[in-house]
Amino acid sequence: MTYDVIVLGAGAAGLMAAATAGQAGARVLVLDHAEAAGKKILISGGGRCNFTNTGTTAGCFLSENPHFAKSALARYTQWDFLALVDRYGIAWHEKTLGQLFCDGSARQILSMLLEECEKGGVEIRLSTRIGEIAHADGRFRVAGFEAAQLVIATGGPSIPKMGASGIAYQIAERFGLPVVTPRPALVPLTLGDEAQAFRDISGLSLPVTARVGTVSFTEAALFTHRGLSGPAILQASSYWHEGAPLVLNLLPNAFDLLRTARQRMPRARLRAALSEHLPNRLAEVMVARIGLQKELANCSDADLERAAEHLTHLTLHPTGTEGFAKAEVTAGGVSTAALSSRTMEAKDVPGLYVIGEAVDVTGWLGGYNFQWAWSSGRAAGLAIAARRAG
Repeated sequence: MTYDVIVLGAGAAGLMAAATAGQAGARVLVLDHAEAAGKKILISGGGRCNFTNTGTTAGCFLSENPHFAKSALARYTQWDFLALVDRYGIAWHEKTLGQLFCDGSARQILSMLLEECEKGGVEIRLSTRIGEIAHADGRFRVAGFEAAQLVIATGGPSIPKMGASGIAYQIAERFGLPVVTPRPALVPLTLGDEAQAFRDISGLSLPVTARVGTVSFTEAALFTHRGLSGPAILQASSYWHEGAPLVLNLLPNAFDLLRTARQRMPRARLRAALSEHLPNRLAEVMVARIGLQKELANCSDADLERAAEHLTHLTLHPTGTEGFAKAEVTAGGVSTAALSSRTMEAKDVPGLYVIGEAVDVTGWLGGYNFQWAWSSGRAAGLAIAARRAG
């Protein structure tokens, strides 16, 4: 059975590529080992699918080549996808930091993509084992099917309980494409015994600025029984590497706030001052860490500066991450050096494309990874149609 293109993966990127190529006249087959399409779409955004972000730029993505994502993102923007959502009458709302969600269900986004595929005559076969991929005479042969073009849209190994795997990297290596070592991203960080006091306040959340190296994010952090989570931590985790410190600013302008407290409540101690701005349990932990027990009236500016330094530069040393099981996405993947940024086609393997999370392009938390799926899928779909027409 012969097609113009076989798309491996019925997720966000794969369905977008398939719909685009199909509507441009290509005969498209989508194969997926799962029993249902778009399983990650359905669980995203708490079931409401954070389908894009109004602030999407190439600077919101990690890659060994920070310029690679620019072309695809510029040619199919967040506004283009939003226009598609609007054409289907899907109600949406904006949350913090430009994040767009369905008012209803993530299933609306999946249904839209499946209908787009149907418009393009796309054939989708689920519960299909890919097995070995043969390539000869400019043809790809997969699971008894044949095509002149092949798209790898199988994602990364994050959330394995949803059936995710590293098969994209195995396929890439089969065709000689280099792979940047995959690692968990947008993932909770773990803390060791030296930070037990912070693990003991599990369930506590507050706004912080979390910094790794020169990169920082200001959002909520959540203390957990294993370490740290919450949006600020998940964002920072994508930049964290083993041995790197994580620096938290718990209380901006801490020195000024403490000096004001000393004037206003001189007989009080540090815990009382901190409890006005931090959760009580965290205030206790920080007082113990700072070690300042005197009444505020007896604290010098130097004492308060030292306390403020702990509060604005709380330095922790994560022992690791909670791994792919808890990671929202995968960083690393098929090297962008092997791909065309305009078409997502492998430079040395004509007709082979890699898109979405399988590529070494990883977005921030908040809809960016979906936008990369839409943009990279669209780029590949147009290139497939153009190759077929040519």
